Amino acid sequence: MQIQINDMLRAYIEPLTEAEHEALERSLLAEGCRDALVLWGDVLVDGHNRYAICQQHGIPFRVVQNERFQSMEDVMLWMIDNHLGRRSVSDFQRGVLALRKKDILAKRLEEDAARIKAEDAAIAPPDSDAEPVAPKVRTSREDIARAARLSSNTISQIEKIQKTATPELVEAVRTGTISINAAATVATLPAEEQVNAVAGGKKSLQQAAKEVREQRAASRPVKPAKPAPWEDGGETPSQPDQPLTEVEHLRAEVAELKAKISALRAENAELRERIDQLVDAS
Repeated sequence: MQIQINDMLRAYIEPLTEAEHEALERSLLAEGCRDALVLWGDVLVDGHNRYAICQQHGIPFRVVQNERFQSMEDVMLWMIDNHLGRRSVSDFQRGVLALRKKDILAKRLEEDAARIKAEDAAIAPPDSDAEPVAPKVRTSREDIARAARLSSNTISQIEKIQKTATPELVEAVRTGTISINAAATVATLPAEEQVNAVAGGKKSLQQAAKEVREQRAASRPVKPAKPAPWEDGGETPSQPDQPLTEVEHLRAEVAELKAKISALRAENAELRERIDQLVDAS
């Protein structure tokens, strides 16, 4: 069989870094291609990097067919779920994949709702006011965040990065030069300032994020001063609360980590329950 490469599918998942590609090549040369490549007909779905390296070095490989795919969207959803299950995927990549899944499911939901409405209109009495019952698909931000094992806040930040960040800033967060939290902050700057911050390196990006946060804090309305206790028969004037921008930033990151830990614990409990069910059934 002549394996076909679909450029859209090959580019659908984030490419390997140079270090990851070198590690994969060393593994294939030393141990061979242990995992089969997944095909849909003659189209390669999973294993693009392994296939290229095997072709380059003449390494034998196996293929398997996935016969459950009915459309290109089925293929994409399978690719997303497959990569979301891998531990090596970064939080940013995990969020991007989860948002792609959300878009596909939302599109399907609209199409299914339109189809059901058309079918009901064809068979319903002319005077019927009954609303069609659309299928339930989990596409809320909370559902997507749970699937990606991230907090809803992190998903929101990744959405912001996708919409307003320059390609240079996206690459910086993808490679880990800047955190998702800080990148979402820098993404609010004009494109030229984002590019300049990325060109300056990690410290420049951190400084840009800090300056944006400080500007936001300075523009917030000053909170009313709390009454001070009476001292020596008089009232000491109260000072307005000072914004603790760095503390707030750290607290946000702690909250994200706690949410991620909670999601992982829930997933672990679900897996244990499934294992117990399988044990009981055997």
